[in-house]
Amino acid sequence: MTENPTDLLVEATALAPALVDLRRRLHRIPEIGLRLPLTQAAVLAELRGIEQSHGVDLEIMTGTALSSIVAVVRGSRPGPAVLLRADMDALPVTEDTGEEFTSEHPGVMHACGHDLHTAGLVGAARLLVARREEIAGAVVLMFQPGEEGDHGARLMIEEGVLDAAGERVVAAYGLHVMSSVLPAGLVTTRPGTILAAADTLTVTVRGRGGHGSMPHLAADPVTVAAEIVIALQTAVTRQFDALDPVVVSVGRISAGTTDNVIPATAEIAATVRTFSEETHLLVAERLVRVATHVAAAHGLTAEVDYVRGYPTTVNTPAEADRAARVATEIVGSRGFMTAPRPISGSEDFSYVLRQVPGAYLGLGATPRGTDPASAPNNHSAQARFDESALPVGAAVLAGIALDRLARP
Repeated sequence: MTENPTDLLVEATALAPALVDLRRRLHRIPEIGLRLPLTQAAVLAELRGIEQSHGVDLEIMTGTALSSIVAVVRGSRPGPAVLLRADMDALPVTEDTGEEFTSEHPGVMHACGHDLHTAGLVGAARLLVARREEIAGAVVLMFQPGEEGDHGARLMIEEGVLDAAGERVVAAYGLHVMSSVLPAGLVTTRPGTILAAADTLTVTVRGRGGHGSMPHLAADPVTVAAEIVIALQTAVTRQFDALDPVVVSVGRISAGTTDNVIPATAEIAATVRTFSEETHLLVAERLVRVATHVAAAHGLTAEVDYVRGYPTTVNTPAEADRAARVATEIVGSRGFMTAPRPISGSEDFSYVLRQVPGAYLGLGATPRGTDPASAPNNHSAQARFDESALPVGAAVLAGIALDRLARP
């Protein structure tokens, strides 16, 4: 970086009241999926305000397949382009935090902290616009709907976000706040895989119904489904390298209507997490084989639907090192920690990092005075986030972008 890195954090901290206000306004109006008209309007108003107050053109574009926003902070001199991303969508969760700015939309909540991501990227935009005379190149701001399972990043790539500055971005960066695990303000990242791939496995076991008192005259799919659940757990410990793990968690088993009727079918639904591309390519065939063959051993059949979700999120080592260095310069050595291992969550920023080099970071936002080990985690109806993370996120994102443009 070409300036004192702590200046960014000082300026971002001065922006904190405005960022907190924006975050709380977004928190009150959470929206799900690819269409976020209220959120989009709020962010567009912020960006228009930056244009007016600084006399700049942010080259704002909106999406067609989704209510995305792309803006370009263009420097005074030519150079490459980099990308900063924030996701904007919420979750179908009924809020139970007791916050004074609680969700006004029943059954919908910013339980994953995307409201902080969005406000933080607006803060980064303000920091970058204030330095546009020093920038050689451009910064693309990617405000993305549909991260929670709707592949919004992939759709934005298809609509040209990586080329929004007129040329392909040379690097991309994003971060995620955490309501537990990490104390507020602590930044973390690592080279290589940082987040898992996430797939969905659904198994329908088909048997023959009958009276519960005479199971030998039926073909019980319930016991076979139970055996498949155990067999899947055995498979991940015996067919895959323990140092390149697979996580299979069955979240739903459904069958039958009452206690003394053997049903004709039973269904299992599970999430499957992997941490390398090699294992991700193998896991579907092996788990499908386990399910179908266990059913066949009992004379039943199993129909398996295996749906691939988000791929692994893999940081470019050099860009992860850059992010670590810049974050440490901004928040100090006590404010950064190299992540010891990947996280088993998944993220569609993985699509971006498959196209261009870059890095994804974690940012602690556990409420102060709360134990990170026991605080409600992301996606919980009780998830609360420490807003002191907002200026840290804004400063770190802006700092990494400035460093990449100054030091290719």
